[in-house]
Amino acid sequence: MATNRSQPNTWRKNLLILWFGTFMAGIGFSEVMPFLSLYVDTMGHFSHDELSLYSGLAFAATYLVTALASPLWGKLADRTGRKLMLVRAAAGMAIVFFLMGLAMNVWQLIGLRLLQGVFSGYISNANALIATQVPKEKSGQALGTLVTGNVSGTLLGPLVGGILASFFSYRVTFFITGMLLLSVFILTFFFVHEDFKPVQKQLMLSTRGVIKRLTNSKLVFGMFVTTMIIQAANNSIAPILALYVRQIMNNSPATTFFSGLVAAVPGIATLVAAPLLGKLGDRIGTDRIIIIGFVLAIVVYVPMAFVTNVWELIGLRFLIGIANASMLPAVQAILAKNTPYEVTGRVFSWNQSFQALGNVAGPMIGSVVASQFDYAGVFISTAILVLLNLILVYNNTKVMRRNHA
Repeated sequence: MATNRSQPNTWRKNLLILWFGTFMAGIGFSEVMPFLSLYVDTMGHFSHDELSLYSGLAFAATYLVTALASPLWGKLADRTGRKLMLVRAAAGMAIVFFLMGLAMNVWQLIGLRLLQGVFSGYISNANALIATQVPKEKSGQALGTLVTGNVSGTLLGPLVGGILASFFSYRVTFFITGMLLLSVFILTFFFVHEDFKPVQKQLMLSTRGVIKRLTNSKLVFGMFVTTMIIQAANNSIAPILALYVRQIMNNSPATTFFSGLVAAVPGIATLVAAPLLGKLGDRIGTDRIIIIGFVLAIVVYVPMAFVTNVWELIGLRFLIGIANASMLPAVQAILAKNTPYEVTGRVFSWNQSFQALGNVAGPMIGSVVASQFDYAGVFISTAILVLLNLILVYNNTKVMRRNHA
């Protein structure tokens, strides 16, 4: 099985294309959030409870299927190559978004959201492809840069979706996104290069065989759980963020604008900080960077519960973006540095499954806490969640710290 390590510029070119692809995939997954329930509402005469149920189903469907489908695509990627999986995912996402713009009833929409989850795998395979091509000593910087695409797209998606839906319509927004994802398919098909020799099916390792190939399986699986908790923490405040902004702005007419700004600010911070922190992690240790990120997140989430104006919230959200820039890319770099080439696809796909589970669990946690306590309680509970993650990561990275000593 060959790699592209003998072609030093290949991974740099691929990184550029895949950054755009993961950015658009992140937008595609998140941009419908501001208006998904409103789009559902246009498809029938629903009671309040029915609308909540159908909106919840439409939201969760994609992430639940992603969690189930990712390991299957990861196994296939290790046998057929990551580029084929990238092309499949990009084409599938483009088609599904076009069809969502044509949906005539809520069950068609929910079905298409399920299908969107089936066509997952672009992000995990982009990470796997870069991880197998980039020199290990530069993996933190490269994966840090790549992660900014997905993270920034996911965080900026709601703002983009809200703007497009305001200027055009819900359906046209799906068509525009479908066109952008079609461009991802074209760029990936023609410009992403992978030197891959297919593996015969009978030579593929079983799940147990993959785990045996890992030099530190406890660390790798610990990173999966870490990814899930990071995503849960990031998304726990999603259901109440706009409501919290409205509360601290005393029902100001500018609430909608500032809600979008508050949602987008972490993405901007992550975009700037992640490549720099990834490079720093390659120099001083990725394990140290991720622990610093957790400490920063805890310190920032707590005062969010006590802000008195929207600018304080925006400033703290910017710092959360920096924390994300140190946490998420660090997880990818740790996985890349501790995963053999031939099982990279499956390891990164398993990580995406845990990420999807975090995307489902986070809003549920936030909604339950907000209903039992108040909006401030969500930020406190999120800080506690990050603290638990810090303890987990600190224990799992002891070996890495000993190696740096």
